Amino acid sequence: MQFTNLTRRVEIGANCYLVEIAGKRIVLDSGMHPEHVGDEALPDFALLADDSVDVIVLSHAHHDHLGALPLLMRRQPRALVFMSEATRHLADVMLHNSVNVMTRQREELGLQNYPLFTHREVDLCAKRWRGLPLHQRFTSDGERTNDDTELTFQFFDAGHVLGAVGVLMRGEGLRVFYTGDVNFKDQAISRAARFPTENIDVLIIETTRGDHETPPGFTRAGEQKRLAQALKEAFARGGAVLMPLFALGKTQETLAMFHEMKKRGHLPNVPIYIGGLSTKLTEIYDKLAQSTPRLKPELQILDAVAPFVIAGRSSGHEPIKPSRIYALSSGMMTEKTLSNVFAQRMMSNAAHSIFFVGYADPKSPGGRLRLARPGDPLTLEAAQPPQPLNARVECFDFSGHASRESIRDYINEVAPAKIILVHGEVPAVEWFRQTLTEDLPKSEIIVPTPGVGIDC
Repeated sequence: MQFTNLTRRVEIGANCYLVEIAGKRIVLDSGMHPEHVGDEALPDFALLADDSVDVIVLSHAHHDHLGALPLLMRRQPRALVFMSEATRHLADVMLHNSVNVMTRQREELGLQNYPLFTHREVDLCAKRWRGLPLHQRFTSDGERTNDDTELTFQFFDAGHVLGAVGVLMRGEGLRVFYTGDVNFKDQAISRAARFPTENIDVLIIETTRGDHETPPGFTRAGEQKRLAQALKEAFARGGAVLMPLFALGKTQETLAMFHEMKKRGHLPNVPIYIGGLSTKLTEIYDKLAQSTPRLKPELQILDAVAPFVIAGRSSGHEPIKPSRIYALSSGMMTEKTLSNVFAQRMMSNAAHSIFFVGYADPKSPGGRLRLARPGDPLTLEAAQPPQPLNARVECFDFSGHASRESIRDYINEVAPAKIILVHGEVPAVEWFRQTLTEDLPKSEIIVPTPGVGIDC
């Protein structure tokens, strides 16, 4: 088996990996980096000869794993494309939205080669997608099998967002497991990952949260109480609360959490606003509630929470009213998104609050705001002047990614011969490398250099 990291650098973004095993070439994920444009936002597809890939496997529908899929499929016209059935529904919406975003970027940033693909191309790509069920084994031709002499693929629930899977590949007498993004704890909707632990030879695993430890005594229930109290205090100050959220996953988990908080009397019945993309994705969550692994399958989020929808390019000018929750994407407050526009309007007003409940790249507008101190001048959009940060900023840990402790526990339980560390910034990857070297002296710990093939 050979493994090649097709991302351009060791970091989170544009996730894409090549596995060569049993005479087949498999690409795992095909993401686009949210903080870059053009070729710098893409995996290094120059490392792949055209029409040389047999199978593409998509772990889930987040942009950093999905966003470049049409470009990869354009260059690999014979490759079968496997994903979970839920991801098949979500990916269609996410990629069409990406076309809309790139079209706006063409106008606003003068990117003449944008959009990199069209709505028509997305529709054509979707016809080639094959939604596979969990646990059953499939060949590289997409046929069910239990034959150990063939290369096979088997999906396991990853607990990250709806449809997220890890994939077990069997071939050449090896068992190779790619986790994708994983969470080993129950969330509000997504249940904890259920991954295999036995006889795994090569483990390819994410390291997102390797740069910080979980505080002693931390519990999700305790964090939820802290958020409820912070919301009450924010409303008592006469302000509104902006919560930058990823449209896929974090929005639905947060809405479900709000529903539970209201049922228990921990949150007043205040209006909640979400964006148009978040609404489309939540509709899919509701549609698939009974047919996918999840907690509270009876919960129809949109009916239970009844959020107001903010949509359209003029929506950023809507009056900001007190005692409101604006649960808007993007989670990293990328320029021109609703959360960025609302943050610019709220950040200098001490009555308002901005609450983060998930990951934000430190270099993104959201990451910079999280790191700023009260009163610091801050620019969230390059074309705008700096403003003082007077709004209250608080961070809460409801990450959809596994803690470093739970990832470490899983790796130690599996104890594979080779561990390939991916999907992490350099400090996170380095913590895992050092820690696992001590934990598992008989295992080979690999941090794959982008573009360099590794024999496993």
